[in-house]
Amino acid sequence: MRLDKLIETQLKTSRKQMKRLFLMGKVKIDGQVIYQENKNVDSLIHQIEIDGQAFFTNDVYYLLHKPQGVVTAKKDDLPTVFDCLKRDDYREELTAVGRLDRDTEGLLLLTSNGQLSYDLIQPKKKVDKVYEATINAEVTAQDVRAFAQGITFIGGQTCQPATLDILSASPTESQVRLTIREGKFHQVKKMFLATGKKVVYLKRVAMGPLTLGELPTGTYRALTQEELFALKPYFR
Repeated sequence: MRLDKLIETQLKTSRKQMKRLFLMGKVKIDGQVIYQENKNVDSLIHQIEIDGQAFFTNDVYYLLHKPQGVVTAKKDDLPTVFDCLKRDDYREELTAVGRLDRDTEGLLLLTSNGQLSYDLIQPKKKVDKVYEATINAEVTAQDVRAFAQGITFIGGQTCQPATLDILSASPTESQVRLTIREGKFHQVKKMFLATGKKVVYLKRVAMGPLTLGELPTGTYRALTQEELFALKPYFR
């Protein structure tokens, strides 16, 4: 949660009063005076002190194993990722960090911390997104080199370099692992299409420090304290 919003909400201050607290050095994070009004904080990983008083946030963070056939949207005629949540865990302010296509499964972070959600999908943050995919043709060392240089989509747009690892390959099918740092629309599928190949199965297994592990398809869990601390560098 942004510090300025936390102060205004919990102390019921005016905008002017909130700014005065910062100017007077009354706002501390982890023992250090902070002047950045829009700093993103969470009391689960930060010690928040305002005018000598401890403050606490209530954001939530869910790691979901999105199933195929579910869309990354708030409302839709089709089942959405938010339909996977229990009624007591749902909040109107929850957002999905990025998106996965309807036919793609895997790791999706849902959070009420809008600032964190925004920052994690910015290319300049260089958050790795790792996918496992089945390709309908033989993936070769030439493809690996092309991905490392940056694939140019059909249409002329070039994406950032990506790491392509071949897990197995035959003339009719390959299993690969792909690491990218962007999130362009249908990016993984377009990258392979540009090489004359088609993705027939796609699963995201990691994003930044978060990994899907053995979480069953269609289920979710709250992030652990260790996972939240791993995300701390993204709280700007």
